Amino acid sequence: MSLWRTKSIEDSLADSHLEHRSLKRTLGTWDLMVMGVAVAVGAGIFSVGARAAGDYAGPSVSLAFVLAAVTCALAIMCYAEFASTVPVAGSAYTFTYATLGELLAWIIGWDLILEMLTAAAVIAKYWGIYLSLVFELWNWNVPDTINVLGLEVSWGPFVIVAVFTTLLVLGTQLSARVGAVFTIIKVAIVLFVIVVGAFFVKVENYSPFIPEERPTEGGTGDAWSQSLFSFLTGAAPAQYGVFGLLAGASLVFFAFIGFDVVATSAEEVRDPQKNLPRGIFGGLAIVTVLYIGVSLVLTGMVPYTTLAEAEDPSLATAFVAVGADWAAQVISVGILAGLTTVIMVLLLGLARVLFAMSRDGLLPRSLSVTSDKRRTPVRIQILTGVVVALIAGLTDVGLLEEMINIGTLSAFVLVSIAVIVLRKKRPDLPRAFKVPLSPFLPILSAVLCLWLMLNLTTLTWVRFGIWLAIGLLIYFVYGRRNSVLGREQARLASTAPDPAAD
Repeated sequence: MSLWRTKSIEDSLADSHLEHRSLKRTLGTWDLMVMGVAVAVGAGIFSVGARAAGDYAGPSVSLAFVLAAVTCALAIMCYAEFASTVPVAGSAYTFTYATLGELLAWIIGWDLILEMLTAAAVIAKYWGIYLSLVFELWNWNVPDTINVLGLEVSWGPFVIVAVFTTLLVLGTQLSARVGAVFTIIKVAIVLFVIVVGAFFVKVENYSPFIPEERPTEGGTGDAWSQSLFSFLTGAAPAQYGVFGLLAGASLVFFAFIGFDVVATSAEEVRDPQKNLPRGIFGGLAIVTVLYIGVSLVLTGMVPYTTLAEAEDPSLATAFVAVGADWAAQVISVGILAGLTTVIMVLLLGLARVLFAMSRDGLLPRSLSVTSDKRRTPVRIQILTGVVVALIAGLTDVGLLEEMINIGTLSAFVLVSIAVIVLRKKRPDLPRAFKVPLSPFLPILSAVLCLWLMLNLTTLTWVRFGIWLAIGLLIYFVYGRRNSVLGREQARLASTAPDPAAD
């Protein structure tokens, strides 16, 4: 059986109509836009930009956001073409299965699981921490951990994951409506912060816009904390300058993670050929404007050196520095609202990728059964909720933050390549949206995403390699032998007439 066997577009579309294994189409353009904003506008807008400005890019962090947005937009164009052509669950996994073969589809599905599982766990953990901070603002002394049988357990992640797992089991549209309320609240807070912060902006803080490059304090540092690019080339890690700007773009790219999750809901979208591209690009446009606005206000309020000196710089650091301490309270509430919707969308996306892989037999097929009434993947949704809650509540997930980036970027690279392959293999397919200037833009997307990957630390790459090794072991032990496509091809081969008998 070939490792490169592909699943036809027609078979993927047919699977979306299987009895007890199909999802209900309830989402429109507005729902998708809200979903994109909901998953992207989280804690990152309040903290990642400050860290990138202070440690890497200075005032040019706004350009870092633009570069990250362009990279994301190029990849999202590839997702939009695929999702409007093959509107079924699974996102990059499904697209790769139709073009590059089962083995690479498994790898990319495994990467997506890494991205969404670690992201959901990390953000659920932070949700519990920020909930305690909000309680402190109200002078309520509520600890963020409790002792259970000698274990320190973060109770917040269990609460928020349980709530949204229940909502997602009850229906995707219900979850989308609840998410929309939280999304409106957090966007309003972000706009409020931008407007108020603008009154404290001083033009001189933007100079120099791109600070002069200088070696990172401490010299070359240890091999594990260097970027893979620095490690391979022997270049000393540097702050600021052009390479600092590029490193900043790699960091703030974290704030754009999530738009690929929107594509996982393709099988639940009404008129996906029109609504998917509109929803994805509409959400990306809103998020990019908000990010650039926040970064300009942030670096205009205080010198970037003030952010560099802070132990854990955030948007609150700038407001405290200018004497507006009250804003830190507003920001804490904004972060809590932001993290709430991110968790919901990630739980949805993770379940949909697992649903697609199990429906194809690469994971136990019994998991892909949907409920008769609501047509949601109840078994997988509950399983993912339990796993995410346990990881977030019982472990130090902060060590896995960069794993989210590398999982996303690896998926972006393969989807960018897969678009070119599908154009060659199936030029006959109707495409509601086409990536312009193909194959140039998809190739550029793959190159930019690979560059951002190279700017992640060597330790992240080692962990990524271990994760892939575990995934390949599972595929060869279970997935390859239980693949629905593989079994069907074997059945056809066994029933085909023997030419030698003629």
